Amino acid sequence: MASQLLPDELWNEIEPLFPAYEPSPEGGCPPKEARRVLIAILFVLKTGIGWKDLPTEAFGCSYKTCLRRIREWSRLGLWQRMHELLLAKLRGANLLDWSRVLVDCSLVKAPLGGPKPGRIPRIAAARAVNIAC
Repeated sequence: MASQLLPDELWNEIEPLFPAYEPSPEGGCPPKEARRVLIAILFVLKTGIGWKDLPTEAFGCSYKTCLRRIREWSRLGLWQRMHELLLAKLRGANLLDWSRVLVDCSLVKAPLGGPKPGRIPRIAAARAVNIAC
């Protein structure tokens, strides 16, 4: 399944964007490979399982490592650079399908308000009550 989540061709495209991790001169466990961590992150996102349910033995890294790398890679702007690289590749290959684009928006309240609606007459409701009595 891991090869399906991150095929070699895709990894070869994005690998140069990832920072190189050097072992600490003080010793300790060597850093986990970026590809292994990214596959674990993609697995959680694809399956929808909880982070704490990530099978560590299957991916060779814990959920804590994944969350730490997500924060670090976000701080470095890695996700944005990856997005831009892949969009540029798709654009260059003329593979962007603009018919599937969705533009989302939201409506916000006017900060100064606006014309207030007039009072709604309650005559119809009052007549209905009188008729029922």
